[in-house]
Amino acid sequence: MGKRLKKAAPAVPILLLSARTSIDDKVDGLQFADDYLTKPFHMDELVARLEVLIRQSGGTHSERISLGNHIEVDPEAQMVFDKRTGEEIILTGKQHQILMYFLRHPNQVLPKEQIYEAIWEETYLTGDKTLMVHIRRLRQKLERNPDSPEIIETLKGIGYRVKL
Repeated sequence: MGKRLKKAAPAVPILLLSARTSIDDKVDGLQFADDYLTKPFHMDELVARLEVLIRQSGGTHSERISLGNHIEVDPEAQMVFDKRTGEEIILTGKQHQILMYFLRHPNQVLPKEQIYEAIWEETYLTGDKTLMVHIRRLRQKLERNPDSPEIIETLKGIGYRVKL
């Protein structure tokens, strides 16, 4: 995943967090990552390393990401816009977290369990409809026709995907 990201966006700094501590693993990781930090780590060290990467990359500027033909996301400003009207689309905290999670995993089919556990930071319980409700509401805000989504694709029995 990191190699593909670096190939697609070479200017994006990558900090690899890993439990693997061998020299070979670190050397392999540093073939594409800009820094490598092993677990467990202190939060102050993580913040310091991130600040260095941001300084080295020339700041925190980011380009807007287009979803479909009418949605634009500014990850740095954490804002979503309708390109047709130029208006900001207001998302709830969870809707925003779900959308950003999709954008960090472009074109990947994500199981609902994985999404739920990443966003709510608790174990997914079979049959829980919480994620489905949030995605339906997110589609109502982002999709031209929420009943026939173009941005957030459902793969029955598998999960969801956002194509970039």
